[in-house]
Amino acid sequence: MQELLELTRELAGKELQPAVDAAERAGTFPREAFRLLGSSGLLGLPYPEQWGGGGQPYEVYLQVVEELARAWLAVGLGVSVHTLACFPLATAGTPQQQERWLPGLLGGDLLGAYCLSEPQSGSDAAALTTRAVSVDGGYRIDGVKAWVSHAGQADFYSLFARTSGDAAGPDRAHGISCLHIPASTSGVSAGPAERKMGMRASVTAQMIFDGAQVPADHLVGDEGGGFAIALAALDAGRLGIAACATGLAQAALDTAVGYALQRRQFGRPIIEFEGLSFLLADMATGVEAARALYLAAARRKDAGQPFTAQAAMAKLFASDTAMRVATDAVQVLGGYGYVEDFPAERYLREAKMLQIVEGTNQIQRLVIARALSRG
Repeated sequence: MQELLELTRELAGKELQPAVDAAERAGTFPREAFRLLGSSGLLGLPYPEQWGGGGQPYEVYLQVVEELARAWLAVGLGVSVHTLACFPLATAGTPQQQERWLPGLLGGDLLGAYCLSEPQSGSDAAALTTRAVSVDGGYRIDGVKAWVSHAGQADFYSLFARTSGDAAGPDRAHGISCLHIPASTSGVSAGPAERKMGMRASVTAQMIFDGAQVPADHLVGDEGGGFAIALAALDAGRLGIAACATGLAQAALDTAVGYALQRRQFGRPIIEFEGLSFLLADMATGVEAARALYLAAARRKDAGQPFTAQAAMAKLFASDTAMRVATDAVQVLGGYGYVEDFPAERYLREAKMLQIVEGTNQIQRLVIARALSRG
């Protein structure tokens, strides 16, 4: 594990950190960075080696994601999104599907995206209306997906669409299926990129499916069984977001401590002033707690134990911590925290997104509360 983390830190320090500022300002998608990570074996870490993955437990994989996010959140989160996109095939695909597609998906040449949310159905994911209608030998797909990371840049899309039932019906979750959609499929296109407050190098857009047709063997899992796959994928994906949030919080803390050591006021470094040093101590404690929480949840997952509530807790706490630590980092830097010459303002803009993506933190609280009510 240590060698893997050292490799990640080396790549992050040499390849990611020097490029992040310019790419975020220009909104340039870091496709070459993902190719580099893929060739280094870092895009398929939690999946079996027989399919081209790294065979690593989630406890190790998530620490790699944290290191990447510490250097460049768009890349760390992109690895988490790719892992999420591979999840349906890796866990619910047939042996034939896994042999056919997973080596390319996990080997580093391809990048994936996850299509669940829609313009009118965000937190209520079961209310989706995108349709996959059975036609001769396959499915025809019509609908629009929203908030898709890597939209238009991905090589494949894990799509959740309605194969039966009604979006407003009581059994609406039972009519949802999962499909593997290559980006080259006719009728698949991306809408204009969203103009986001942060994470500008990570393209987010709607994906449009206009009469797109795929063969029947692109159905992943049972017809009508897609919603269970989606929820299981999100449980794992929320751990990725927690790791990203911890990495971002660590980066903000590093910036604040580095500045406080160098900045002198009244004849001494400002870190020696109790009011500021206590603030930094609270920031450091929050980062360590977030890390411990996501690692504990990961160990439950690796042991085959239920971890849904723990994943929600980790995502909730880590992203709230990232927001608080990023805000405090801006305060430590004072006026310099508010300008683009220092990364603190970017960390603050990016942290807000982590409280929203893959289930808002209000949804995480709902998941946790439901687990408590079941005893």
